[in-house]
Amino acid sequence: MGGATYSGTAMWGLTRSTRVFLRSGATDLRLGFDGLSALVKNQLGQDLLSGSLFVFCNRSRTRVKVLTFDGSGLWLCMKRLERGTFRWPQTTDQEVEPAALYALLTGLEVEGQRKWFRK
Repeated sequence: MGGATYSGTAMWGLTRSTRVFLRSGATDLRLGFDGLSALVKNQLGQDLLSGSLFVFCNRSRTRVKVLTFDGSGLWLCMKRLERGTFRWPQTTDQEVEPAALYALLTGLEVEGQRKWFRK
């Protein structure tokens, strides 16, 4: 991939300006489009149709769901780990850099992430 997107996340058109919101703690991933949409609005206080990515994790931290709007409809994607767990933030819902989402989905920790200056 070129410098504008992050490998493994190109299907979302993820760029450095894409907003990514993580819901901390455990989310019941039996929820589908409607249930997760309600969490985006009521818990995260965000507009579902903004094109941002909204990311949720289950209690055992072995599954993640991503909800986003691509301009014509909603996408709901899920990743299940075969071994190990995600290093998921437990205390505070947060907005993270797109690179941090990529790092999280590949096994790195994003808790306490620092904002870097970028032109």
